[in-house]
Amino acid sequence: MYKLLEVALDAAKSAGAGYADGRLILRRSQSVAVKNGAIDALAEDSEQGFGIRVLADGAWGFAASRELTEAEAARVGREAVAIAKASARFKDKDVVLSPREPAVAEWTAPCKIDPFTVPIKQKVELLMETDSKMVGIEKVVVRECSVDAYRYEQWYADTDGARIHQTKVESGSDVSAIAADGGEMQNRNYPEDWKQAGWEYIEEVDLPGNAERVAREAVELLTAQHCPADVRTLIIKGPMLALQLHESCGHPIELDRVLGMEASYAGTSFLTPEKLDNFTYGSPHVNIVADATTPGGLGTFAYDDEGVPSQCTKIVDEGKFVGYLSSRETAPVIGRTSSGAMRGDGWSRLPIIRMTNINLLPGDSSLDDLIKGTDKGLVVEGVKSWSIDDRRLNFQFACQYGRLIENGELGAVVKDSTYTGRTPDFWGNCDGVAGPSEWRIWGVPNCGKGEPGQTGHVGHGVSHARFRNVRVGVTEEKR
Repeated sequence: MYKLLEVALDAAKSAGAGYADGRLILRRSQSVAVKNGAIDALAEDSEQGFGIRVLADGAWGFAASRELTEAEAARVGREAVAIAKASARFKDKDVVLSPREPAVAEWTAPCKIDPFTVPIKQKVELLMETDSKMVGIEKVVVRECSVDAYRYEQWYADTDGARIHQTKVESGSDVSAIAADGGEMQNRNYPEDWKQAGWEYIEEVDLPGNAERVAREAVELLTAQHCPADVRTLIIKGPMLALQLHESCGHPIELDRVLGMEASYAGTSFLTPEKLDNFTYGSPHVNIVADATTPGGLGTFAYDDEGVPSQCTKIVDEGKFVGYLSSRETAPVIGRTSSGAMRGDGWSRLPIIRMTNINLLPGDSSLDDLIKGTDKGLVVEGVKSWSIDDRRLNFQFACQYGRLIENGELGAVVKDSTYTGRTPDFWGNCDGVAGPSEWRIWGVPNCGKGEPGQTGHVGHGVSHARFRNVRVGVTEEKR
């Protein structure tokens, strides 16, 4: 594999590249799904190819191919240089890369049971058992469950001498129930999650053991009261808080967005450069890092797609904004070196700045303490919908499942729980975060960005957190 990349890099240098790097990738995915007691999907996909990125005349060029031959590698290397030279005619200035030591490394993510070795029959039987736990529960009209596997192997080489081979395996699962009664419909999901791990993770989440609860909670929501609009204290759990972190922190700290290099699809950012080290993003309870070393995170790796080592970068330190996700090209603009956040979606896409694992560090509280310390509030979980503006400043989120808090105790279930806010005000009103025992990493395998579109696999570590002065529910305006 390295030989093929080296042929492409040599061809690029001979054609006039001052720098070149290449990635050769083998990717495989599998999905098994059951719906209402019948197999709904048995899908498997695999692909291979390589992409070559070059700097020539101070501009980038990129070319890729699925044909793994030395003749094709040489052609692709030359084509990338031709594209770079054409692009250089319209450049504003030369691309400058921050330094890094070229590494020679081999890395494989931990995986106890390769999910691709588990027979399809066994997977179907697990899902059928899961489905059976929801059968007969009145008003449940749609039952769905699935297991997914993903394998990604990459060889990286560049003209500085780096040679890096990395392999990772990811597993995901979900059980979902939709309940309906007349014109009313509600849904619940579990666990809404992926992890960088093998089949052992699927066994750990215990889909059959949670299926009945999921179905009964969906039915319970049909007759629950609507989310009240007079609540101002919110406690957010699990995947819902992970999504909040993803949308209102993860995306706005991508430095290509900040610098206007990524705007049309994913938007820009309110966290502009003058705010670095000079802006209050949240309360002193809010500590956020971009950590590509987190065990089990979908954003975990040894080196990014520029050969920069994985690292933990402070983003928010006791409420103060102190860092970005950056690349070798963007980091020098703010006087720093790359935070190792460049990743491409497969062999046919240029690497772009992507989230790694954006983690809200645990505090010193607990979910019980947060509830007991709330006179009147709402606990929410489960992702239903979300909306946020292109600058990642104003947002609205809807949750699947809510519980009222009265005098420090959990009360009635509520449906259609929604909340709105403005990012720095919202995080500024965070007054408590649960501790390490309730902290865990959640996986997001479908983060979209870029044109042509790229899908990123990212992670978010969170505990439960409490926010004051939040606008909850739908307020009817009087005319």
